[in-house]
Amino acid sequence: MRKPSMMLRKRTSVRIRTVGLLILLGVLGGAQAQSPISLSRQAKQPANNPSARLAETPQQKAWRILHEGLEDKNADRRAKAARALGLLTGNAEAEKAAVLALQDEKPNVRLAAAVSLGSMHAEHSKGNLEEALGDSEPSVVLAAANSLLLLHDDVGYDTYYEVLTGEKRASKGLIKEQLDTLKNKKKMAQLGFEDGIGFIPFAGMGYEIFKTVTKNDSSPLRAAAAKKLAHDPELDAAEALVKASGDKNLAVRAAALEAIALREDRSLVPKISAALDDEKELVRFTAAACVAHLSVVPERTPSSNGSKLVAAIHARKK
Repeated sequence: MRKPSMMLRKRTSVRIRTVGLLILLGVLGGAQAQSPISLSRQAKQPANNPSARLAETPQQKAWRILHEGLEDKNADRRAKAARALGLLTGNAEAEKAAVLALQDEKPNVRLAAAVSLGSMHAEHSKGNLEEALGDSEPSVVLAAANSLLLLHDDVGYDTYYEVLTGEKRASKGLIKEQLDTLKNKKKMAQLGFEDGIGFIPFAGMGYEIFKTVTKNDSSPLRAAAAKKLAHDPELDAAEALVKASGDKNLAVRAAALEAIALREDRSLVPKISAALDDEKELVRFTAAACVAHLSVVPERTPSSNGSKLVAAIHARKK
């Protein structure tokens, strides 16, 4: 009778150990089956815990660094972190962080966030960028406009039209205070030398133009704005570019002619022919290439012009 009791005790002991193992496995399995902690929480947990930092993965460490930068008391650090978010294309958390940075109290952080949203192709942030067009800081407005164009939102063209012409486009665009700032040559020059507004004012600029630029010269910014209007579907953009092709500044004249060439509109040739006799070689050569190119472009029929205009208007209303 003793043997069975010993066997029973052994079986019971084995069962207890088995049950304990199953419970342990169940706890571990349950922990693994739980929904994953968001990257932001993972990033924040080790912040003040050295031992936890040693255990974090490279991805967790990366997000921790970004979140700490975005929440830093120093505005320059926040701006650098916000600008870096632009590398995270298609990342919902990065887009959310950039949209939040777009509301920062410091303009350099808002500017960086606006640039990043365009760089990361944040399609869902168009509404936020359109709101940023009403920002009190012109550099933020320019960055938001550029990002909107990267996201194929033609509303961004309005800002560049105003930079080039100094005039408000109908009921859209910059508020009076912002427009006054863009009419201020000294302030415009400061914006032209500022990094991160969405375009490089001196890109493609030859030495002949560069050597004429002074610290109080707003022409680089206006020239860059002219190039941005190359594909603006509005008819007044073409008119503004034709007028700019006769601007007193050669950088603006050359940039306007480049933009006109890209518009593929043969009807503009008679309006820019005077530029073929410009006193500056750079402008003459640019005008010659522009006229030569447009002269072989098929003429647009009135119906095609009308249909394109209607399509553009409908696209902007969406």
